[in-house]
Amino acid sequence: MKRQSKSPKGRPNGSADFLSRDLVAALKEVKNELLLAEFNAANQRAIEELRGYASWLEKEQLPKAHLHYALGREKFQKMLRYGELIELAPEKILEIGMRELRREQQVFVDTAKKIDPGRKPIEVFKEIQKDHPSEESLIPDTKKDLEAIRRFVVDRGMVSIPSQVRARVEETPQYLRATSFASMDTPGPFEAKATEAYYYVTPVEKDWPSRQKEEWLTAFNTYTTDIVTIHEAYPGHYVQFLCLNASPATRLEKIFGSYAFIEGWAHYCEQMMVDEGFGAGNGDSLKSAKYRLAQSDEALLRLCRLCVSIKTHCEGMSLEGAAKFFEENCYYEPKPAHQEALRGTFDPQYLYYTVGKLEILKLRRDYQRQEGAGFSLRRFHDELLRHGAPPIRLLREAMLKDRALWNEIL
Repeated sequence: MKRQSKSPKGRPNGSADFLSRDLVAALKEVKNELLLAEFNAANQRAIEELRGYASWLEKEQLPKAHLHYALGREKFQKMLRYGELIELAPEKILEIGMRELRREQQVFVDTAKKIDPGRKPIEVFKEIQKDHPSEESLIPDTKKDLEAIRRFVVDRGMVSIPSQVRARVEETPQYLRATSFASMDTPGPFEAKATEAYYYVTPVEKDWPSRQKEEWLTAFNTYTTDIVTIHEAYPGHYVQFLCLNASPATRLEKIFGSYAFIEGWAHYCEQMMVDEGFGAGNGDSLKSAKYRLAQSDEALLRLCRLCVSIKTHCEGMSLEGAAKFFEENCYYEPKPAHQEALRGTFDPQYLYYTVGKLEILKLRRDYQRQEGAGFSLRRFHDELLRHGAPPIRLLREAMLKDRALWNEIL
């Protein structure tokens, strides 16, 4: 667990802690003393400003603070409209989300029965989670599986990958581990020097007790880890990054991106890959079902986020009610369910993982009807990824000839 700096009243100041401890530790290999001196001076000023800001929040703002974190329907609608060009009412999106949640829950149940019809679905999932790497093999196994996933994408011709350069699989830097399970760190679209991309995987800590290590590695079970790799790397975030850099998009289009497009694409890829047969090599139906169950588990989480976001910010759902929703609908234990509910209080946009995925699936269906026999997944994906990362509503204008379809986003 991260050690944290304290503000005047003894409250943690995580940002100051990050700068004073973790960031300094991350730069310990830098040999340029002049550069380090400049950094240390700037870093110290930033730390002092953060501590001053924390003090201001506690002394002047905390006494006036309240617990009314919900945006309210009007502001939520504006968030949808101005952020993603979505005019649908929150109630309609919630209706769609609840319908998709029930459908995905049935997929989870039916898939679990294929694996072991004599056990409860969540028990089946917990059993397949036991198939995980050791702490020593976590990074090597992820590297090996990353290449196999890339090969599947290339062999099936799912999308054009405009570069042979691989993302480097590395342990998550110490200063990022408190907030990251796995992540993709790509350079900016105009970076000319530090052009490496890193797929970070957070390992177990050496001083963790055995039970905590086992719990962490369980989350990195064989099936879920591959689904996460699909999301983060191939053909998810990393491929989207490569296509963005290689695209004819303008500088403006390369700078700004849509939350729903970026996360929706990566989340869409999880289902698309399993639909296209990933994990079903050599006709192994049992292995295929395990991958589908892992993918369905990820989908259930994102669907719950959609529903909780709207229920919290538009319908007055309490934090406790939101946590219970995660427990009952994506089968989370109380602690992670509470963490997901808490995130929803300050990140109402986490509904965009599912909204973006559903928008892409709807666009794909409409594009397929338009193209007829000329449709292919590769052609659809290549066209989707060549325009930057705009709100998907704009992609409908770019890709669909029938203007009457442009506003039918879901």
